[in-house]
Amino acid sequence: MKTGFKRATAPLALFMLAASLSACGDGDAGSDSKKVTVWMYPVIADPKASAAYWDGIEKAFEKAAPGTSLTVEQQPWDNRDQKIATAFGGGKGPDVVLLTPDQIPQFSANGAIRPVDGALKDSAGKFLPATMDAMKQDGKIYGAPIYQTITTTIYNKKLLTQAGITTPPATWDEIKAAAPKLKQKGVALLDYSASNEASLNLNFYPLLWQAGGTVFAKDGKKVAFNSPEGVEALTFLTDLYKAGSVPKSSMTNTNLLADQALGKQQAAMGFSVVLADAELAAKTWGNENVVVGAPLKGPAREVAFGIPGALSVNAKSKNTAGAEKFLAFMTAPEQIKSLGKASGYFSPRTDVSVPNASPYAKQYQAALADVSPGEPNPAARQLMGLLAPEIQAALLGKKSPKDALDDAAKAADDLLARQR
Repeated sequence: MKTGFKRATAPLALFMLAASLSACGDGDAGSDSKKVTVWMYPVIADPKASAAYWDGIEKAFEKAAPGTSLTVEQQPWDNRDQKIATAFGGGKGPDVVLLTPDQIPQFSANGAIRPVDGALKDSAGKFLPATMDAMKQDGKIYGAPIYQTITTTIYNKKLLTQAGITTPPATWDEIKAAAPKLKQKGVALLDYSASNEASLNLNFYPLLWQAGGTVFAKDGKKVAFNSPEGVEALTFLTDLYKAGSVPKSSMTNTNLLADQALGKQQAAMGFSVVLADAELAAKTWGNENVVVGAPLKGPAREVAFGIPGALSVNAKSKNTAGAEKFLAFMTAPEQIKSLGKASGYFSPRTDVSVPNASPYAKQYQAALADVSPGEPNPAARQLMGLLAPEIQAALLGKKSPKDALDDAAKAADDLLARQR
């Protein structure tokens, strides 16, 4: 790569996409710049494998788009938002940057990124509907998805069997019925992460969606999580906690399976678990004791959280045409497959499957049919900081579920009003 990494030969075919690349994009065709700079993050966890993969992408793209120089710069996850905002605010930054759905509203609202509909004009209808919806603001597409994450339920078969439970609980009602049986064996049923540092997308929000609720009102100007559906979701959770069926350690959990009751075989079920954690559980529990199920089903729907990683174009790029060509290149089936294979993530396209040798890959692939990428909003992350402590207060019995959600909603609506 052109970032100080030693060049390595990557097992990547040089895909000849020149025809499609030259046809895409309606960017700054008159620019003299022939360079495209990309800020990429550790999507591929192993640094050497990541360097080799993106080095291969540089070579393949430069061959497919003669005359264009591509530089993929590896960036750390830490302080990502601040660094991107600072770069964009200063009129600098890369031509292309990897963003997630919760970042797109903020950067599109302040004009830092530009629509990329042109780069996806031949493929926009081939992505998961929920994924593509997460890329849109005011009807325009601001991100080109290149990979997809998904969570779903996992169960410890040994703990369920010891409690006389032969069928893993897949609905709220089944959880309520199974919880006392596990409690008699001194085991919690449902693990949860209630730490303020844990993302609500991986704990409370899926329950809210399963109940039929939403985080925001349709216009995005107020919140809606304190609806009757929201109260039902939080009551479901607090009742389990009070009964000892959600472990007390949940209050400090941060969605790290190995450190939590689920990983330590003190809880029998998790409902927002990624594939890598299912494989980690197999190493400690034994393959025969890991059961991967469909997303948890609530009173209204079956749904699990998962997000795409998407490439967005800097509104002040000096080579928007080249940037859009790179987006078209990376969203082509060949690159979706190669990146998925290198990273372990899934395909955001409905017409492309990523080969995966994991024994649980099929269950996770099936869960994509019920994926939700969250509810993108410029204030989404700040709102979590207001709601999480109120959920803790409800779990600890300091407030009723309704009072906790109403108090959080008041603070959140004030926040949204100040940002309008």
